[in-house]
Amino acid sequence: MPEHGGRLFPMSPSTPSGKIVFLNRFYWPEEPATAQLLADLAEELAGRGWRVRVIASHSGAAGIPAQETRHGVEIRRVRGTRWAGSGVAGKAADFATFSLGALWALMLSVRRGDRVVALTDPPLLGIGAWVVARLRGARMFHWIQDIYPEIAVALTGHRWLIATRPWRNLAWRRADGCVTLGSDMASVLHEEGVREEKITVSANWAPAGLVTPGAAESGPLRAAWNLEGRFVVAYSGNLGRVHDLEPILEVAALLRNEPRVSFVFIGSGAQRDRLRALAEAKQLTNVGFHDAQPRRDLARTLALADLHLVTLLPGCERLVFPSKLYGIAAVGRPVIFVGPKESALARLVEREGFGRAFGRTETSQIAEAIRSLGAGELAAMAARADVFGRDHRGPARAADDWDRLLRR
Repeated sequence: MPEHGGRLFPMSPSTPSGKIVFLNRFYWPEEPATAQLLADLAEELAGRGWRVRVIASHSGAAGIPAQETRHGVEIRRVRGTRWAGSGVAGKAADFATFSLGALWALMLSVRRGDRVVALTDPPLLGIGAWVVARLRGARMFHWIQDIYPEIAVALTGHRWLIATRPWRNLAWRRADGCVTLGSDMASVLHEEGVREEKITVSANWAPAGLVTPGAAESGPLRAAWNLEGRFVVAYSGNLGRVHDLEPILEVAALLRNEPRVSFVFIGSGAQRDRLRALAEAKQLTNVGFHDAQPRRDLARTLALADLHLVTLLPGCERLVFPSKLYGIAAVGRPVIFVGPKESALARLVEREGFGRAFGRTETSQIAEAIRSLGAGELAAMAARADVFGRDHRGPARAADDWDRLLRR
């Protein structure tokens, strides 16, 4: 097997023709979840003999080139606004300027026989990518991490966004393939007219290289965050509106008199400031907030917790699948899922035996479960998490799915 970027890749049966062009707003060295997933997959496919190009946005940081090649992946960064911090209008400007720049770069670089793969950041980028692919004679694939516009309608109530759905559906149906993350999401595509043979369900994974750290590695972080000797319940990741986070504060309030239990939120997002204000208003001294940690520290950050929380807002369970689940399992930590109990995520956690699932109104039951968890039950769930995590560590399994699909 050839060595590439310090990792081993299986030999491809033949050298593929044409190139793959991925489009996503973020890529290495930036660290949003889609950037990390795309970097893992792109490098894995490059190691299997594919010529891979990524079109992403430029952060504006000094020293970041507009074009470079890293671990066999050609990176093209296009300029655009970075105004998301100024609110909805700024985020819309970011989406629009990147989409225009990325589609122009795609028009210039794609050729007949190439494969175009559009992710869903920004939303609906795949519509324009599909048009360009048709004009240039390329094959078109969608890697659907979130389902828009439905998710935006569910979160904002702006039903006028539904007007984009016919164009989105047309791009899906006319594509050569659609890859999504779970059975719930796949059912949405099928309902919108995508033929079953065009739908591939391929789960995300824990970041490449993420393994269970030694027991002492999280010690300094526990000390720095005043968590020594505590049973730590953590929510780690994006604090965005798709995640149902207020029930966590309700559980923390029910356990405020349990001196050994501490709750921590690790990350940023649209809900962070509001949650922090609510915790302060409720005088929840057992709740702490900390910034997102860099990827190089992800293993020890996740291992800091004795128990992790994963949540989904009701109504969003068919539109998104939190990939944080795989990182948590990769470091051997059990999970409590808070959200629709009939969802694919709830079924997965309980079927694999590394956690429990509760509805958002079952806060007293969640509190009692945390209070009564014994060392034996925790160890058993952690062991099952480790087994599940080993099967979803790194992108090799997903790259097998993509390699078959792109060669088909």
